[in-house]
Amino acid sequence: MNYHDITTDDMLNGDGLRTVLWVSGCTHHCDGCQNPITWDVSGGLPFDKDAEDELFEKLNKDHIAGITFSGGDPLHPLNRAEVCRLIKKTHDLYPNKTIWVYTGFLFEDVKDIDELKYVDVLADGRFEKDKLDNNLHWVGSPNQRVIDIKKTLELGQIVLHT
Repeated sequence: MNYHDITTDDMLNGDGLRTVLWVSGCTHHCDGCQNPITWDVSGGLPFDKDAEDELFEKLNKDHIAGITFSGGDPLHPLNRAEVCRLIKKTHDLYPNKTIWVYTGFLFEDVKDIDELKYVDVLADGRFEKDKLDNNLHWVGSPNQRVIDIKKTLELGQIVLHT
């Protein structure tokens, strides 16, 4: 897996101050995407041991509420195994920190990924430029959903994060 950046103290990609891993690779190619530089799965840098150490060093800070996986698309088929490993590792090391994942895939298309049970919030769906709404929290167009995964899995129906 490749990545473009690891940012911290981010307030725009989930609740609280967050560490964000920006992965490479996206096949959705949404018109008006904020990060088209991340579309190429071969772009960016290899996510190696040094990158992983940096990610968890930033996540280890007490004031960080959790981690967000964004990109690109963390659930791109070539990213899934590594992102799922990182989701599980985050959950195991920091059970009180929240895990958010942004994907262009719909929940219905990725719901069978076992590691989603460790995710708190999944922002799903492709960005639709013609429906841009700057008043939405966490997403750019109203077709995208911000799903409370824990409640959704518990109740067997989609519950939106509030």
